[in-house]
Amino acid sequence: MQTTRAVLAIDQGTTNSKAVLVSADGSVLGVGSAGVRVDNPAPGWVQQDAEQIWASVLAAVADAGTAAGGSVAAVALSTQRESVLAWRRSSGDPIGPLLGWQDRRTADWCTEVLGAEPDAERVVAAGTGLRIDPMFSAPKLRWLLDHRPADVPLDDVCVGTVDAWLIWRLTGGHVHATDAGNASRTLLYDVGALAWSGELCRIFGVPGSVLPRACRSDAGFGTTLGVPGVADGTPVAAVLADSHAALLGQGGESPGLVKATYGTGTSVMTPVAGYRPARTDVPLTLAWLTDAPCYALEGNILSSGAALDWTARLLGQDSVGDLLELAQSVPDAGGVQLLPAFTGLGAPHWDRAVRASLTGITQATAPAHVARAAVDAVAQQICDIVDVIAADGTPVRVLRADGGATRSSLLMQTQADLLGVTVEVADVAEVSAVGAAKLAWRSLGAGASWRQAPPARTYTPGIGPDVRAERRQEWRMNLDAARRSADRP
Repeated sequence: MQTTRAVLAIDQGTTNSKAVLVSADGSVLGVGSAGVRVDNPAPGWVQQDAEQIWASVLAAVADAGTAAGGSVAAVALSTQRESVLAWRRSSGDPIGPLLGWQDRRTADWCTEVLGAEPDAERVVAAGTGLRIDPMFSAPKLRWLLDHRPADVPLDDVCVGTVDAWLIWRLTGGHVHATDAGNASRTLLYDVGALAWSGELCRIFGVPGSVLPRACRSDAGFGTTLGVPGVADGTPVAAVLADSHAALLGQGGESPGLVKATYGTGTSVMTPVAGYRPARTDVPLTLAWLTDAPCYALEGNILSSGAALDWTARLLGQDSVGDLLELAQSVPDAGGVQLLPAFTGLGAPHWDRAVRASLTGITQATAPAHVARAAVDAVAQQICDIVDVIAADGTPVRVLRADGGATRSSLLMQTQADLLGVTVEVADVAEVSAVGAAKLAWRSLGAGASWRQAPPARTYTPGIGPDVRAERRQEWRMNLDAARRSADRP
């Protein structure tokens, strides 16, 4: 019997790693997964163990049943983005924790940079399309360099986002590289010039010598060596950031589509025609670089799935599924509002001083109302970003949704209600992995028979504009009050 050739797409996220076997027509042939621990050693600190991430990738690959080896035509990567780590060039050993994209330990340092160099914000925005914020990689890279062990000289240091770490390990330490899309999230990569920027490296104090080579997303990133279940010499054909891969997996290769990936946080992204400096609080990003760059507007929410997890723990629920079932038992949140600013607010507010709050509680409040407030909070945050995208001149007629939380009909209906547009849920759960595999197959000269699956479910607004406007206004008033009361330096 002939073995079907597949791309092994490794999707490394904040809380789990997946390995997905994808055929040349887009069919998913097998899936494996393994969990990843997230540590919070201090308020606002979010970090992980780089070796555990690598171990989880190997476990997911084994779980996907790739032991046949020869059936794997290539490897593709879809990875969490702004998270960074440093390791020894000589041995490959990590020299500190992996600092997560949610980590805000560098918030004060970012404020110092803006104070010391008044022109820094303009230079960074013009070169990267982004803001100076602890979510992005450069401040965290600087922290890692400043806190490296005393016996590690700078010329023995490699740094990178998660894709660079996995490329290093997949190739047996022979390739130190990243894709341009991941590089664009570091604050060090000029998305107009499509290269690392010496001026940006100077602003953040990160020497270019420690950075990986920044490549086009389908450039080829070496070949595998010593990876159990994958034959040595298998090409690492394509690399994308997870949100970017989801956009490609959703068919978002030209302007007119808005997608939301619901994970620990949420990425809301829409392609735009050509490069232009960011004009709004939803920054510009480089989605991928192939024969030509694909730019997009993107807003990142720091806590969406994380808000559901926290609320489930608070209410003593065994799982998020149980929380959502509890939320479904009441028609609304009964006036309760959750603002899940556990590490501050990301787009479009960019306010790290705000803290999480639970308001509107009365004697009539039941646990189900708090559960429902968590669902509302996820949907409301996405509306905040979509409103800015629409105001920037991009009409939003449909939202394509993917990620674990899209399994909740309650959340998806709430999203359609609050947005006032149709929400389409992806047919494939592993849409980020499928997007990375899609690019890999193209790089191999295949994928011509790729099928863009129709949505699995569609939700249309079930409330009128007056009710929608009232619910949105209540959210904005609560958010504004929280921002006004924030303890600022």
